[in-house]
Amino acid sequence: MKFIISSESLLKNLQVLGSILNNNNTLPILDCFLFEIDNCELLITSSDLENALTSKISIDSSIHSNIAVPAKLLIDIVRSLPNQPLTFSILENNILEINSTNGQYSLSYYDGSDYPKPLNIEEASNITFDSDTLLKIINSTIFASGNDDLRPQMSGVFFQINSDSSCFVATDAHKLVKYERKDIKADLAIEFIVPNKPLNILKNILQDEESKTEILYNATNAIFNFSNFKLVCRLIDGKYPNYDAVIPKDNPNVLEIDRNQFLQAAKRSSIFSSKSTNQVRLEITGNKLVIKAEDVDFNNKSEETLECNYNGSDIAIGFNSKFIVEMLSNLESDSVKLELSSPSRAGIISPSDNDNDNEQILMLVMPIMLN
Repeated sequence: MKFIISSESLLKNLQVLGSILNNNNTLPILDCFLFEIDNCELLITSSDLENALTSKISIDSSIHSNIAVPAKLLIDIVRSLPNQPLTFSILENNILEINSTNGQYSLSYYDGSDYPKPLNIEEASNITFDSDTLLKIINSTIFASGNDDLRPQMSGVFFQINSDSSCFVATDAHKLVKYERKDIKADLAIEFIVPNKPLNILKNILQDEESKTEILYNATNAIFNFSNFKLVCRLIDGKYPNYDAVIPKDNPNVLEIDRNQFLQAAKRSSIFSSKSTNQVRLEITGNKLVIKAEDVDFNNKSEETLECNYNGSDIAIGFNSKFIVEMLSNLESDSVKLELSSPSRAGIISPSDNDNDNEQILMLVMPIMLN
């Protein structure tokens, strides 16, 4: 039994599918890709039990077979070959033979019937996104999500969609992003939490896709269908924290500043900040923003002064420089607003010039008590 496939097409798909695999799997067969051959169609699946990713590739074949092929060995050999047709021969004694223009390679395979089946979605609802819109949602939020096993609800992005608008939220209790869209709606209210791992996989795939993404979901699982890929994931169980309760509503001190200048100054200041706290001190007086950082242990310090537009009382407040850099890096506007109330309350960063009426983004960062 044989099938022929392009090495370039195969490698492109295997590298994407490999992002699902874990280094330490409880089941040895999870170190493999599942190959399901059905005439001229090849389905390749990778799984970690919580998530499963499947790609569809056209091949030259007339066979039906299911085999599980060692993932790392297959990626390594295909990566080392130039672009060319590869002939895969499924032989007796569980041997898979790969023939290239100048070589022949053999490896063991396993029975595909032993590979875990993807999760079933029963009584599913659905919603469809443009792939570039879904990518924008992920890029705008995922960096703020947590990875604390004790608070699993924060280890993902909260999707909240109703008949008027939609809201996508991520937080790790130190920073928070609330991204709203007026052009994404649903007749029935939708709420679910998608874990970080499948979102990061989607983020990498959607960068090269220009298509629609259909999401099928129920209370426990979701399927993302787009192009030649299908991603099945288990949703995070539990209620998402009341994020609106932590966003300060009265912020009388408002600073407007060029985003890139602020970002570059924050990056430079972070070099001189304490490695344990990453603290930078913002001192705002008149139309001057002074950014200070100091690492007492190594006697390193920096100070920069930037021009800004400021309306409010003089204030000095401390933030984690890494959070400031992350937030400013994930905004696209030329200038940003920093809204403050007091040195002990959260600051809010948002674009000051929003060209898209259909979207609104708010980023919250908790302060660090100044030394």
